This record gives sequence, structure tokens and C-alpha cells, in this order.
Amino acid sequence: MKVAIIGAGTMGRDIALNLAAYDIHCVLMDSSELVLEGVRDDMKQKLRFYKMSIPKFRDVTKEQINQRITLATNFDDMADVDWVIENVPEDWDIKSKVYLALDKVIPPTTPIAVNTSCISISRVAALVRHPERVIGMHFMNPVPMKPAVEGIRGFHTSEETITKAKALLKSIDKKIILVNDSPGFVANRLSHLFMNEAAFLVQENVADAQSIDAIFKEGYGHAMGPLETADLIGLDTVLNSLKVLYDSYQDSKFRCCPLLQKMVDAGLLGRKSGRGFYTY
Repeated sequence: MKVAIIGAGTMGRDIALNLAAYDIHCVLMDSSELVLEGVRDDMKQKLRFYKMSIPKFRDVTKEQINQRITLATNFDDMADVDWVIENVPEDWDIKSKVYLALDKVIPPTTPIAVNTSCISISRVAALVRHPERVIGMHFMNPVPMKPAVEGIRGFHTSEETITKAKALLKSIDKKIILVNDSPGFVANRLSHLFMNEAAFLVQENVADAQSIDAIFKEGYGHAMGPLETADLIGLDTVLNSLKVLYDSYQDSKFRCCPLLQKMVDAGLLGRKSGRGFYTY
């Protein structure tokens, strides 16, 4: 099997690494050569971490990972792929251009998984021939450590595509939890309210980030608090997702916390920039 992964950010790299650990060959594509330059070193570090915590990764070598992942800056290597998983930023202008270009290259029967946090799967599917092959496949972060994926059935998504999605995920020891299409779906309509409200609590000096996250971890038993999660995802990604949710529902509950906007404007994006609500 050969899978094309579009977008070599945090999620794209983790998905590629996860697939490669199960002997699935990937084409990891990003339009930025600068982004791709750091992929090999980053995967080497990630593999070392996952070896300590995931049994499947213990016998996988960096040489095997490198052999199974091809890096690309265009769509030329995707003419024979069995799956496409798209992970570009939550920006409709960027996404729409990707799908219009992708649809000219891949076979018309190749299924497409949209790894989006908030954008409607039905809206994405309308950009391509045979929209019945498009399904939402919302991976959780960090991908190799999460056993479930939120699957989203778009308006056109066929049962055949759902069956293929289940098979792909089963091959990497993950199960799909299927929901219907609605901006934000289930996971992000809930999680982004938590993260946004937690940012308001910091802004209003009700509590600091450590105390807020401690309540979620020690009080509710969550593995991570909402602000740790926001830093992991990237505050810019959280901000863009909140804007999509607000535009989609016109509901004030999705109004982005001004502190989040200010932090993004200042370049405090979380783990990937070295500083967000925490310093890394």
C-alpha cells in the first residue's frame, strides 16, 4: 500500500511515522522545502520517544522509516497512491487550492481522508470528482499513541469509502468512531470550547495555566489539561479553528479569546515555537 500525506507539519509527520512503522509506504508532501528539511531529524527524535512507550515501535529502525517515507514538494509522485490523507492548515483558500490540484493527479477512485479539525467534509468533497470517495479522518495528537480516530461521514461519503477507511485504520491498530458532518464535528466542538474558555480564565487572572490544567488532570483525570493541549496543537491552529467554528455557526460561544489572538500575533505558538502558555 502507498499513502500520500499532504502537509508535513506536526500531524502529517506523526501520521507518516505511524504508517511507516506498520510497513506502509508514504509520500509526505509539503510545498515548503524548508519544512521538509527538518523532517528526517524530527522523525528520528519522535521514533526514539515512541520506542519507549509503544511496543509496535520497538523493533522499527530509523533506516526502515527513511526507506518507507518519500519526501516531495509537488503532486507528481501521487499518480499511483492507494490513499490520500490531507493535513494542510485550517484555511479554506489553502485547502481548496490543494484539492483542485490533487484532483488532476490522483486516480478518480483513490479515497481521500480529510484530517481537518473543523472544516465541513461535504464542502471539501464538492471540490473533487467523485465526492463519494471523501471522508473525514480526524487523527488525535500525538497520533501513534491514540487508538481511535474520529471519522466523519460527509453528505456524499459512500459505504465503500467508509469500509476502506476502517480497513486502513485497522491495519495500524486504530478504530474509527463515525460521526456525521458538521463543522467541528464532536471532538473539536467540545475541545475548543475548553481551550478557549481556559484562555479567558488566564486573561481574567482567575487562575494560571498550571492551576487550570491541574484541575483537569487531577480533578477530572484527563491526561492533559486544555492549555497543555492548546500548546501541543499550536495556538495558531486553535485560533484558526475557532474562527472556522465562529464563521460556521455565528454563535458567540466560539468567539476567540483576545489573549489567544495576542499570543499568536506575538509568535507564541506553543511547543513548535518554544513558548505558549508554557515554556519548552
